[in-house]
Amino acid sequence: MKKILFLSAVIALSSNLHAQNQFDEEVLWQLKRVSPIGISKAKDGFVYKTSTPSVNSNSFIVEYKFYNMTNHSISTINNPKELLADPTVCPNNLYTIKEEKVKLKNIHGYDYYPELGKSNVQIYNSLDYRHWDTWEDGSFNHIFIKNNLSADAKWIDLLENEPYHTPLKPFGGAEDYTFSTDGKNVVYVCKKKEGTAYATSTNTDIYQYNIETGKTTNLTIGMNGYDTKPLFSKNGTMAWLSMATDGYEADKNDLYILQGDKKTNLTQNWDRSIEDYMWSEDGTKIYAIAANDGTMQVFEIILPISKKGVQINPLIQGMYDITSLVGQVKGNLIVGFSSMNHANEIYGFDLKTKKLAQLTTENIVLLSQFKESKVEKTWVTTTDNQQMLSWIIYPPDFDSTKKYPTLLYCQGGPQSALTQFFSFRWNFRLMAAKGYIVIAPNRRGMPGHGSKWNEQISKDWGGQVMQDYLSATDVMRKKSFVDTNRMAAVGASYGGYSVFMLASMHQGRFKSFISHCGVFNLQSMYGTTEEVFFTDFDLGGPYWEKENKIAQKAYTQFNPVEHVSKWNTPILIIQGGKDYRVPIGQGQEAFQAAQLRGIKSRFVYLPEENHWVLGAQNAMVWQKEYFKWLSETL
Repeated sequence: MKKILFLSAVIALSSNLHAQNQFDEEVLWQLKRVSPIGISKAKDGFVYKTSTPSVNSNSFIVEYKFYNMTNHSISTINNPKELLADPTVCPNNLYTIKEEKVKLKNIHGYDYYPELGKSNVQIYNSLDYRHWDTWEDGSFNHIFIKNNLSADAKWIDLLENEPYHTPLKPFGGAEDYTFSTDGKNVVYVCKKKEGTAYATSTNTDIYQYNIETGKTTNLTIGMNGYDTKPLFSKNGTMAWLSMATDGYEADKNDLYILQGDKKTNLTQNWDRSIEDYMWSEDGTKIYAIAANDGTMQVFEIILPISKKGVQINPLIQGMYDITSLVGQVKGNLIVGFSSMNHANEIYGFDLKTKKLAQLTTENIVLLSQFKESKVEKTWVTTTDNQQMLSWIIYPPDFDSTKKYPTLLYCQGGPQSALTQFFSFRWNFRLMAAKGYIVIAPNRRGMPGHGSKWNEQISKDWGGQVMQDYLSATDVMRKKSFVDTNRMAAVGASYGGYSVFMLASMHQGRFKSFISHCGVFNLQSMYGTTEEVFFTDFDLGGPYWEKENKIAQKAYTQFNPVEHVSKWNTPILIIQGGKDYRVPIGQGQEAFQAAQLRGIKSRFVYLPEENHWVLGAQNAMVWQKEYFKWLSETL
């Protein structure tokens, strides 16, 4: 208790002394990145990781810590595996599982011509030759199991000689495979397609490998979209997430359970899409995170299903995001928590009292030195008479009698939720601290407002969405405290595309633009991006299908490159060299067009970065260039 009181006193004093300091990019890059890892095997606490940026060394300092829920103490640990249950060992301890890369295809020149070992050549006969930020090298992620009772047991490859990935690429991990509760089976996620078929499909399935017989069964055959994250309850029931449509990566994510041979869609009649989930300890409930009205909230799904149908209740909700579900300890659901003012920390939700309490305080002393920004939820009437939720973020010490430069933030995705996230790049608290008001509309295409709202952006990239942005801009322009002569539109990925489109249709609303890894030329984008299923679905098909009216509208009316003649406003263009989702040519084409048209423009090229900016010093340069551009042009 004395320790807690002392900490509170330090925080209060720090707040009083430093409340006038400005939250800036240097402070942002001192904040620790807090990541929960798991519940201890003793069920007395949880393990988490902190990654502290070191700009000077251009790296991160990583520490592992244990939070004891019995006495609410925190200790630093060296080996987190000592405290955690081993997920690689099956429940009956008979088998161990591991991941390993297996070389199955010839790709390099020296694969074909061993005598030319110093050659640097890659040879491909189909698509899927690169993904996210790496080139395919002929190796595949496979999972192996071994009998623990036999000293001379060999590892068994569950995908022997199969040119498929488990875990999935590029971001798959341990969530892509698990043992069944009885330890008799391994279930895993795999997209059993290769080459061009792999690049044009999202049809992953969940496979069951029977350890005793060696037989593999497709449990989701006939389900054509993404099937992911299989998890077993204490009672042996398997749940998983499933999208219905092949090629549609942002389809509604439903939650299924498998009982015997019966598949049940628990969320079929619920108009929300699940981001993540976990079983309750007793197997009678499933806790699920879903976007809802501009936040990430937790819902509980009650089992067994009653005669009235599936019961889904809100559990944790407020003006914040629940970023992850960690597990249960001493009657608490352990979760990740963030808001636009607060970096991710770990909280406990008491399942009896329904109260949420902060547990980790890794950034509280540093953040308490700076005044927070006011975050306001507002509603904008769109041109088709819909109500669009929008977030407005105000500078600290906001004074309504003054006028402020204002930024329209354009979210990427295009179907990513715009919630109470705390970003280390697109950080609203930082923008507000620099003196800018930010308007961040939940425009068409964002989850959390129903499937219809989410789906309306597909094949209509430059249509109603652009009007949604302009509607939000015009609402802000009417406010007395907005300086209408100092407005900018900024965004990345689809948000960068939005900036390119708005540059040709804003009619003087904006004085500056910033586009990071934005799609500029839909035709060359189709020809160079790696996940072709995305462009096929969202644009309506390839550009050479001249009779395809939907696709042709995308490649003409909704294609920024077709409207460059209308550009007349300064623009900053940022591009990563290892971005294969929105390849480098997109930024190059846009910058070259702006330069040749005599428009004030700048090209910030990050050769080592992908679709994101991960390097500490690269990220710091990004922030400095971002705000320098705004100061030059607004």
